[in-house]
Amino acid sequence: MSSSGLRVAGGVAKRSGAKAKGKNFSGIEFHKSKGQHILKNPLVVQSIVEKSGLKSTDVVLEIGPGTGNLTMKLLEQAKKVIAVELDPRMVLELQRRVQGTPYQNQLQIIHADVMKVDLPYFDVCVANIPYNISSPLTFKLLSHRPAFRAAIIMYQHEFAMRLVAKAGDSLYSRLSVNTQLLSRVQHLLKVGKNNFRPPPKVDSSVVRIEPRNPPPPINFLEWDGMVRVCFGRKNKTLSAIFRQGTTLSVMEQNYKLGLALKGSANGANGVNGANGANGVTAAQAQTATLPPGMDAMDMDDVRDEEASSSDDDVDGTMEVDVLKKPNAGKRKKRGKASDEFKAKVMRILEKNDFADKRASKMSQDDFMQLLADFNEQGVHFA
Repeated sequence: MSSSGLRVAGGVAKRSGAKAKGKNFSGIEFHKSKGQHILKNPLVVQSIVEKSGLKSTDVVLEIGPGTGNLTMKLLEQAKKVIAVELDPRMVLELQRRVQGTPYQNQLQIIHADVMKVDLPYFDVCVANIPYNISSPLTFKLLSHRPAFRAAIIMYQHEFAMRLVAKAGDSLYSRLSVNTQLLSRVQHLLKVGKNNFRPPPKVDSSVVRIEPRNPPPPINFLEWDGMVRVCFGRKNKTLSAIFRQGTTLSVMEQNYKLGLALKGSANGANGVNGANGANGVTAAQAQTATLPPGMDAMDMDDVRDEEASSSDDDVDGTMEVDVLKKPNAGKRKKRGKASDEFKAKVMRILEKNDFADKRASKMSQDDFMQLLADFNEQGVHFA
């Protein structure tokens, strides 16, 4: 028998079919470059549906349904499934699978890029997503209003572990802090790479995300600006981080601008009045959406944090890309803050014993208190 095929009547047939690389039994070729990894294990599919806690009255948003293995199980449990799919071949396969079944009228397919479309109302989100949109999609969901009950999402395992990491964990990062500010997160199960077709290079994990409703009365752009500074060198003390020339220089610019605006408005906009230390009322927080910058958090930020965690011997000349939009272009030259402002920042840090604390060990309450301390003295990060 030839090593390149199977011997049949009339000659040798080349091997094809079930073992064809990157194809399923419907003959659809999956593109790894587009993050197409179809969950094939029915036991894992069933486990995800069970952990979703679906009700018969729920509207489910499914992102990246692929060939519909998970979709069909969701249709059995929910009132309606809205599937957002970019690939027209997958759209046709979904339509084929429900055609002539009782589920045909329960499935709505949106043929679009999920990052570019306005999402409809839904109660629960279930998604096996391309890993390259993990961060922006997560924060797009968390900014969705009205808030949904829960999202059950398949992530790359390492990314999932960063989402759920707590203060003191090696994977604790800016991503952890920002996600947990806006939601409760729980790791549900780890899924090996061989449960997918074609298999990805890494294992995956399923995470449950429950938005905090209402969200905390925090100015999110300010919050992320401060957290970005703190995690620039997460294992250095805050006193060392906030002695860096560029950081202090930009902070002082914001401080002076805030004083000028406050003076010109004569306090009419209530920056430090009824709105509280963070400049956001509880009513505003009910409908708040994420500002530019927070939804741009991605694995590049995570890698920056990884690199920074071992650089505790770097002196105060480090450039910090903070108080600017991500990818804002070339770095600015080092600035120099006044001695008076440096002393002011140190007093703020010492007020509640933050000077010797490190971001890697700080809780959500710690960061909230630190932001309140800065804002109380007119120091802002946005």
